[in-house]
Amino acid sequence: MYKPGDIVLIPVPFTDLSSKRQRPVIVISFEAYNQKTTDIVVVAMTSNPIDVDYSLPITSYDLVQGQINRPGKVRVDKIYTLSQSIVIKKFGQVDTKTFDKIRSLLQSLTATN
Repeated sequence: MYKPGDIVLIPVPFTDLSSKRQRPVIVISFEAYNQKTTDIVVVAMTSNPIDVDYSLPITSYDLVQGQINRPGKVRVDKIYTLSQSIVIKKFGQVDTKTFDKIRSLLQSLTATN
């Protein structure tokens, strides 16, 4: 069972579908949804340090559990619904402050002006 803020590893195919690479994502769907469906809703993480709209920095200091190899960005504009069955493993969880920032950025992404 995955919880909001969990960092999980998933296989992501290359655009030409020739191979897959394991990538981290952060679960944003709540437990009730995750229990009722076979899916989870996630946002992407990247090690690319370039600032883009709707991203926020993340380091191991932003986690209450686990660690990440290098500082990176959470990309809330990269939202995916994935089958829970493709998760390779859970390896961390963001702290409440970081999850609240993710939710705030998601809200600003979907808000009307």
